[in-house]
Amino acid sequence: MSLHTSLQPIFDTVLRRNPGESEFHQAAHEVLHSLGAVVDKHPEYLHLAAVERLCEPERQIIFRVPWIDDNGVVQINRAYRVEFNSALGPYKGGLRFHPTVSSGIIKFLGFEQTFKNALTGMPIGGGKGGSDFDPKGKSNLEIMRFCQSLMTELYRHIGEYTDVPAGDIGVGEREIGYMFGQFRRITNRYEAGVLTGKSLTYGGSMVRTEATGYGLVFFVREMLAVRGIDLGGKSVVVSGSGNVAIHAAEKAQALGATVIGMSDSSGYIEDREGIDIPLMKEVKLAEGLRISAYADRRPSARFVENGNVWDIATDIALPCATQNELDEDSARTLVANGVTAVAEGANMPCTPAAVRIFSEAGVLFGPGKAANAGGVATSALEMQQNASRDSWDFAFTERKLDEIMSGIHERCAAAAEQYGTPGDYVAGANIAGFVRVAEAMKAQGVV
Repeated sequence: MSLHTSLQPIFDTVLRRNPGESEFHQAAHEVLHSLGAVVDKHPEYLHLAAVERLCEPERQIIFRVPWIDDNGVVQINRAYRVEFNSALGPYKGGLRFHPTVSSGIIKFLGFEQTFKNALTGMPIGGGKGGSDFDPKGKSNLEIMRFCQSLMTELYRHIGEYTDVPAGDIGVGEREIGYMFGQFRRITNRYEAGVLTGKSLTYGGSMVRTEATGYGLVFFVREMLAVRGIDLGGKSVVVSGSGNVAIHAAEKAQALGATVIGMSDSSGYIEDREGIDIPLMKEVKLAEGLRISAYADRRPSARFVENGNVWDIATDIALPCATQNELDEDSARTLVANGVTAVAEGANMPCTPAAVRIFSEAGVLFGPGKAANAGGVATSALEMQQNASRDSWDFAFTERKLDEIMSGIHERCAAAAEQYGTPGDYVAGANIAGFVRVAEAMKAQGVV
């Protein structure tokens, strides 16, 4: 897809300065492709180099993390923190522990996070971090030593008014706890707002575990409502079977839909009676087994080894696994099978070709920077509670999350309408997020 003539040189610079970082290139191109009408209407954004500045992180931190395994052997990992943009507030974004973590992956995630956080309407900037450390197969003591070593360097760069990390893939309450304990020990401060995703025992927020999955379904409900469609009675397929996927399935069924398929890296299961959520939580979250174990215990389910979950005919598709998991062929299959709506629970799980196919077919499409913003929105709610030394109950926090997701939908829809692409949530999310950050940058000068 070609870019506006004034934006192509900016993208060329992104390619030159970030060689080999294909995920970041993809994310930047998608945003820039949406901004042609914006810079035509507001040339001051070009004069102030707001677009260039948004494509260049304010700060990139790379450091080694030495730690000792249970056999007494010294191990070395690499860690990153990309503090992308702080025009709206302290940098906010998760930490990912996974062997695939690299500078390009973290940069892409931080770039997306900047727009996602802006869409929430809350005062948070964008950032992301992580390490190529793999927590799978590691003992609790090994994970603790790694987290403590990582925080021994990271503590210099974070703070409740500076940068507030959270969890992501491979980082849950356990890892956040180990890092918070080390931060507290080093700094001699009980700065509860420095990390989110904490346990409820020391400042965590209700609904944080469920937030991304629940928020995804709230966004889908709003998209469907625009076309006068009720989520109740619809079939849903969810890729993945981790935290986001399971809680998306849980909320979809609570609102009257039937989730008929889920997956993991070994294949997928189909359950026409609807996924048994407690059983799925037991298999995947409590026991950490392959998804085939669900089918072994559920007579109505069948397991397809190495199968593609998008082969299941469904009304609504929710990709919740990883980037670029839903490709052109899968998109064509979904469209041929009559899919009505697709919304991204993961970060950029649909390839550009897949998104184009959905658009051409008139399928409702919710991009990740809007549809999966529930997690960071609830992290911001956790920051609010920490700042006020307060604690909210589950129902109140879920209502706040619902309001935020409805607001995100409204901002995306309004921006798409205003700039001549009604119903295009990709353009609407990119434009609404960009304009909010760019206006803050304009107000604060060239910094």
